[in-house]
Amino acid sequence: MQALEVKSLLEAKLPNTQVGVEGEGCNFQLNLISDELAALSPVKRQQQIYAHLNAWIADGSIHAVSMKFFSRADWAARS
Repeated sequence: MQALEVKSLLEAKLPNTQVGVEGEGCNFQLNLISDELAALSPVKRQQQIYAHLNAWIADGSIHAVSMKFFSRADWAARS
């Protein structure tokens, strides 16, 4: 699986979310910029993402995923 595929999949499933993906093969690091996700508890945020990636995790296309969540304001402050 390619980083662009992960990005496209998540952005299609999570409207109003900007997705940054780094990595290759089966290991990815995600930066998810969304006020809606940032407002959720850490467990709920991860559940939202894993719900969309579970099929690829199960078949081995994705082995490891790390996630960082940002509100739009927090992300803008980093730049």
